[in-house]
Amino acid sequence: MVVDPTLDIERALLAAGATCVIGVDEVGRGALAGPVGVGVAVVNASASAFPAGLRDSKMLSEPRRGLLAPLAVAWALHSAVGLATPLEVDRLGIIAALGLAGKRALAQLFAAGVDITGAVVLLDGNDDWLNRALSTPLNVVTRVRADQDCASVAAASVIAKVHRDALMIEADAVTPGYEWAGNKGYGSPAHMAAIALLGPTLLHRKSWLKITA
Repeated sequence: MVVDPTLDIERALLAAGATCVIGVDEVGRGALAGPVGVGVAVVNASASAFPAGLRDSKMLSEPRRGLLAPLAVAWALHSAVGLATPLEVDRLGIIAALGLAGKRALAQLFAAGVDITGAVVLLDGNDDWLNRALSTPLNVVTRVRADQDCASVAAASVIAKVHRDALMIEADAVTPGYEWAGNKGYGSPAHMAAIALLGPTLLHRKSWLKITA
């Protein structure tokens, strides 16, 4: 059964003293090609009703995500997407690359005037990979299924997914043959066959393909 997200968790964190809540979700973690991305979406006590139909990006069709992403951007107080490149994934490992992408997303929020230190960061999952990348720890709350249960995290999920998908569609036009427009860099049969036939590109995570050069 599909359960719509709410703002219950965010409102509880705000009532407990947070200046704002920063919903965080990652995208592209399991892909063989393309960047890993981290989306962030900020809400505060003045948050209005979120867009109808908003939910975890994995539970939405691609056309529906495309319609919801700009609505989610408009709804959030601020939003951003940070990226780490395939080369950074190879050099650092996926968890550290996630942290780097998250750090870059938070830097965009900071530049926009968001009170990062007074915020609570609501992170999907049970592992605080974000603070490990930061020199000054933030108030991070991890929550399993936050992308399904919490509207700020669902918004971050959709915003990040649509942003990364657009990058992979653009990459497919520049480097055709791997069907990235369809598989978005994940290991579909057609993608795997193309790697075997054409070899890897600069967008491939070579450590994941067991390629050293």
